[in-house]
Amino acid sequence: MLKYKNKNLDFQEVALSFKSKTYNNVFANKNNKTLIETIKSKRYQKFKDIVRTKYPNYFYWELGKFLLKLKNEQDNFYLNFLNKYGDGTYSNFLIKDKAFLSKKGIYLFSIKSDLRYIGRSLDPFYKRINQGYGKIHPKNCYIDGQATNCHLNCLITQNKDSICFAVLVLNDNEEIKFVEKELIYKYEPEWNLQL
Repeated sequence: MLKYKNKNLDFQEVALSFKSKTYNNVFANKNNKTLIETIKSKRYQKFKDIVRTKYPNYFYWELGKFLLKLKNEQDNFYLNFLNKYGDGTYSNFLIKDKAFLSKKGIYLFSIKSDLRYIGRSLDPFYKRINQGYGKIHPKNCYIDGQATNCHLNCLITQNKDSICFAVLVLNDNEEIKFVEKELIYKYEPEWNLQL
């Protein structure tokens, strides 16, 4: 049990429901921009000289298909477009318990009783878990995407048989931010420190 200001915090365990399948190459499903459109945007301009020199025949390919081609050919240049966790193995998971879907507050992930991550949700938990960590969209995989979502999903996927998820329902946004910060400082969860 976690303590805060010498009080026990009443975290409630909430079941995560996993789809049985895992997913690889999620980045390859990004199809809203071509390679040439991508290297014109600010975050990717640094690659334009290499792309123009080495890959001129692929300018009009969808970005995801182009990067998957490079990966399949063992050309690691594709990794430059992805965040550190953008080429991971992911799963889809969600919370179904209606008692918590619309609530907000602090949440934690642990493996058995070993605390691994503490986070906050100022939005309803369904948005943070079901639409965030629990479903990795192709955009998340890129350097301008959500690296934290990718990282946590990978870690949760690796440990899905023993992962525990629990929430502490709070209503005040300032209290949520403060309590999260204090708990991370006090307990130093491994996955928070990796980020």
